Amino acid sequence: MTSVDTVSRVPALGIRLVALLFLSIILMVLDHRQNHLQVVRQTIGAAVYPLQVIVDAPFRLWEWIREGTTERNQLQLELSRLQAERLLTNARLQRMTALEAENARLRALLEARAQVRDEVRVAEIMAVDANPYRHNIVIDIGEREGAYDGQAIVDATGVIGQIIETGLTTSQAMLISDPSHSLPVEVNRTGVRTIANGTGEIDRLDLPFLTNNADIRPGDLLVTSGLGGAFPAGYPVAVVETVNRIPQEPFADVTARPEASLDQVREVMLIWSARAQDPEEAPDE
Repeated sequence: MTSVDTVSRVPALGIRLVALLFLSIILMVLDHRQNHLQVVRQTIGAAVYPLQVIVDAPFRLWEWIREGTTERNQLQLELSRLQAERLLTNARLQRMTALEAENARLRALLEARAQVRDEVRVAEIMAVDANPYRHNIVIDIGEREGAYDGQAIVDATGVIGQIIETGLTTSQAMLISDPSHSLPVEVNRTGVRTIANGTGEIDRLDLPFLTNNADIRPGDLLVTSGLGGAFPAGYPVAVVETVNRIPQEPFADVTARPEASLDQVREVMLIWSARAQDPEEAPDE
């Protein structure tokens, strides 16, 4: 190519450049004023969008993985914290429930004490005999506090049993459900007197000495009769459950359920009855 050809091309390129610049200016003015190129831009944008998505996909995937991992770790930490708080809350709730139940029992004892005319003192059960054939308990009051053999023990709902052996600071007591325990009772409705024997079952007493024609029926309340002197009269003992009158037999088959929950009680009351011992021997309150 000669220098003449090169020189002739320079003006041609300059003219084209100027023309293109002029055309660009005209297009920008028209687009700015009348928005004629909106469709063209949208078409170009739609054509380029898949390429933009493909180029941006790895970055988005990495960001998603990073955020997902971070959120998962945070959720695991939050879950561990909430589980620890739940365990702590449950422990506190169980303790509060136990305290609430204990307060209810103590309130019931105080209300029952207000209705008792004899001298009483609240005692706590320390141990229960593990022998299934002996229904014995150990309480935290002994001779030092004035306890004595044969002393009656009740709770807020009824008779529990009586002391059979006193120590210096503790005493052993027998529940009314023990097979070797017998308690003089009377039917509160009619005044019929009989004996309630323990059966070895915590929720059943037998009344073996009631004749077939005795005036007793299910639902009758049995209370202490006061005979024998160990138990003051009038304390609830049990409620009659079944009365089976056996023909040609002298005695009916009668069972009763103790009023007190013998397997659930934790606090009891010892009764210093004036009939059981002299008043001056009762403990000072």
